[in-house]
Amino acid sequence: MSRLLDKYRNEITPELMKQFGYTNRLQVPRLKKIVINMGVGEATQDSKILDDAAADLALVSGQRPMLTKSTKSISNFKLRIGLKVGCKVTLRGKMMYEFLDRLVSVGLPRIRDFRGASLKSFDGRGNYSLGLSEQIVFPELDLDKVKRVQGMDIVMVTTAKTDEEAKALLQLMGMPFTKKQA
Repeated sequence: MSRLLDKYRNEITPELMKQFGYTNRLQVPRLKKIVINMGVGEATQDSKILDDAAADLALVSGQRPMLTKSTKSISNFKLRIGLKVGCKVTLRGKMMYEFLDRLVSVGLPRIRDFRGASLKSFDGRGNYSLGLSEQIVFPELDLDKVKRVQGMDIVMVTTAKTDEEAKALLQLMGMPFTKKQA
């Protein structure tokens, strides 16, 4: 069992039940899935860039990414319908908890000048989005083999009804949020 999943079941669930007054363990918010997306706009010129990004994402997530295609043609960007322009991975279950544990304990502390994750990135329904400007914060990637530094978007989908519940859940899971400014 994942270390974070064990912590969720034994420590976080009772804490959230006490904090929000839930009467049943099934009312407690939990993570549904984590979606990791890498948009590679330069892949329209050179498809090798997309292959490298997909290989990096596979190493980081532990799962083979799905290549995403463009849905519109935009002549200014030399983009046509159906061109491959990115890759994404949807993590669920044990792999999701393993990735979140690595992100919180290893990945985020390696970011230069990191002061905490923004509190403004909740969507109003209990989901949280986080953008990383470099994929090299993950120790799985060998810095010598990374050909191009690429950013990624990470979306954490929860069953929480409000942003406060989701914030409490992610904070107890170890997500370092910024302090509120008065």
